[in-house]
Amino acid sequence: MPTVKYQKGDTVMGRWPGSSLYYQVKVLGFDSKSQLYTVIYKDGTELELKEQDIKSVTGFQTRSRSRSRSRSPARRRSRSRSPARTTRRSSSRTAAAVAATAITESTPSSRRDTRLKDTVEVRLSPVVSAYAALSLSDYRQGKPHFCELVRTLCICNQLDTQKINYLSEHGGRDAEEKLNLTKLILLIFLLFLVLPTGAYFWLLFLPAWVLFVILQGNLTDPSLINAPPPLPPLDTFWDAQALCFVILWILFQALLYILPVGKLSEGMPLRSGVRLKYRTNGFFAIMVSAIVVAVAVHQGADLTYIHSHFLQLATATFIISVLLSIYLYVRSPDLEFASVFSPGNVVYDFFKGRELNPRIKNFDLKFFCEMRPGLIGWCLINFAMALAEMKKHNLDAPSYAMILVNLFQLLYVVDGLWNEEAILTTMDLMHDGFGFMLAFGDLVWVPFTYTLQAYYLVLHPNALSLPAVIAIVTLKLIGFYIFRKSNSEKNAFRRNPSNPKLSHLKTIPTATGKSLLVSGWWGVVRHPNYLGDLIMALAWSLPCGFSHLLPWYYMIYFIILLVHRDSRDMSECRRKYGSAWDEYCRTVRYRIIPRVY
Repeated sequence: MPTVKYQKGDTVMGRWPGSSLYYQVKVLGFDSKSQLYTVIYKDGTELELKEQDIKSVTGFQTRSRSRSRSRSPARRRSRSRSPARTTRRSSSRTAAAVAATAITESTPSSRRDTRLKDTVEVRLSPVVSAYAALSLSDYRQGKPHFCELVRTLCICNQLDTQKINYLSEHGGRDAEEKLNLTKLILLIFLLFLVLPTGAYFWLLFLPAWVLFVILQGNLTDPSLINAPPPLPPLDTFWDAQALCFVILWILFQALLYILPVGKLSEGMPLRSGVRLKYRTNGFFAIMVSAIVVAVAVHQGADLTYIHSHFLQLATATFIISVLLSIYLYVRSPDLEFASVFSPGNVVYDFFKGRELNPRIKNFDLKFFCEMRPGLIGWCLINFAMALAEMKKHNLDAPSYAMILVNLFQLLYVVDGLWNEEAILTTMDLMHDGFGFMLAFGDLVWVPFTYTLQAYYLVLHPNALSLPAVIAIVTLKLIGFYIFRKSNSEKNAFRRNPSNPKLSHLKTIPTATGKSLLVSGWWGVVRHPNYLGDLIMALAWSLPCGFSHLLPWYYMIYFIILLVHRDSRDMSECRRKYGSAWDEYCRTVRYRIIPRVY
């Protein structure tokens, strides 16, 4: 068995992907199959590096001392007399002016600084520049997690992090001081504008929006250009039976989740190198749920109660999501499962979550909420809406429109549960903490807004001709085909890039040891799975017709969501893969829609 050169816990120098720069990293583990080391940088970034991309710290320190001795006194004196040092002492310069020139100034007498001027140029966004004159005394009050905050700011403002780090390490004391000032200004912008305000806004907006669409769907004319419907009396929001129904549903899904049925899958490595295990038996859970619901209806259970008490059920679920979020915030986070980004702000931590994978023994709360009560509940609510439509309009069978909405969304959920293991590599599971955002989204947002088409059709039926049905079904199948084939191609490549069945695919190698697909579905656009998702979302909305915009909410929301995800993925991949990602973007030009976007 070959020996491992670097052991877990060793501090070494790791090469940044796509560059020749090395930074101090800590070894988290070694994968004998891929022959890659998992390392973590000081800012929390985790990457997999080849052995040739890792050097010992001792060698770097020796070379650093050698370079320091070789520099002439004249070089050192010229740097101390740089215009930047003089400028820093001037009290007439405002913080905004310093920020505008913090990176682009250089020492005329130093050829090295001149090269830096040509290489490194950071332009602040207008918003950040406007706040550059804020007093830096606010910063001195002390805020935690500066590395993570600055990294986030660099991504949000499209700063070239590699060049910033290079300037900080090689540009001398003056450049480093001016860089720190720029970081302080950006930090203030994030702390005082983005985090508290954004968290407060979403905490208020998300429940208000769910309430709005539910009340709007009950109107005879649910036009969005009308004034918001008046709030009903407060006692109409509460129903003890609805709360009991929701609790029983969640407990039933929890029971199915813990049953020793299905595959025990491993998640992605944590910072410690540990891989958590997950019981991926979602398909079993939805099949058992369907049988139980069918038996209950056969025994006389009236599922139209879900439609008539939709508001009360949403309120009960909202209460449970808030209680769960409070519990997640109060419990002491396990450092091993701690959230990657936690600024120490109470509201933000409550909203985003303090832990990445909160567990009660082996019961993973985030994975359970992501895939079970809300997702399977989505199908249950749709089925109840079909029964409510039949009851209200005295139909022997649901309308074509209702059948299409039910079948399309059922196929989507069943496909997700059948391929449940794939969610372990998603951003939600790998990077997002579990707080109010995900708890509310999984338990309230998904089942009570994604069912909006079926909820709308109960009171606003839309007749479809047979040709229209065939066209919509065809559209749905095309979208599903693109979605499933592209995801399958990606998952197969991730599991085994050397699979002979994938030998025809072209790739771009990266410094991380991984490769980027540039052919097949992933050579058409950068996110072919998003394209399939959008086509399916269009097929979900078309059965509702064009009388009102409300049932098209999901399509509009999904466009915004996917564009945001694409932007987040672009920033993350550019940071992770460096110049290889730039080459990939030149090869695959379009993001989601060919020749459009």
